[in-house]
Amino acid sequence: MQRLRTPAWIVRHVAMVVLVVGFLGLGWWQVTRAAGGNSLSFGYAIEWPVFAGFVVFVWWREVRQALRAEPGQPAEPAPPATADGAPVAAGTPAVRRPVRAVRVPVGPADGADDGELAAYNRYLSWLNANPGARPGDYPG
Repeated sequence: MQRLRTPAWIVRHVAMVVLVVGFLGLGWWQVTRAAGGNSLSFGYAIEWPVFAGFVVFVWWREVRQALRAEPGQPAEPAPPATADGAPVAAGTPAVRRPVRAVRVPVGPADGADDGELAAYNRYLSWLNANPGARPGDYPG
């Protein structure tokens, strides 16, 4: 339990309380607006407590994960497992083969120059040479 009394955890506890109280307060405010005749507020009156419940859920998961971690160690996710479910030994890389990205130049399939691509490149060169020009000024 001492792990949950560090400054970082105190900030998390305070943030959780502030968020839950704020969300429940906003939910109550929507209930009063709905009682005043705003029918759309009924949906929001349900939504805000759900948000508060989500904050409590995330906070509780973080607390459980911190308590399960060994003392002095930061909370970490479970180690990766192999395809058959057996845990991977420590020091074994999760990816066994290197990933190789091959860069192949992209061009026309038959090796001939693409006329539209060459015209577009000439147009881009002209735009670059004439920075103040508009696209409609292109002579080509």
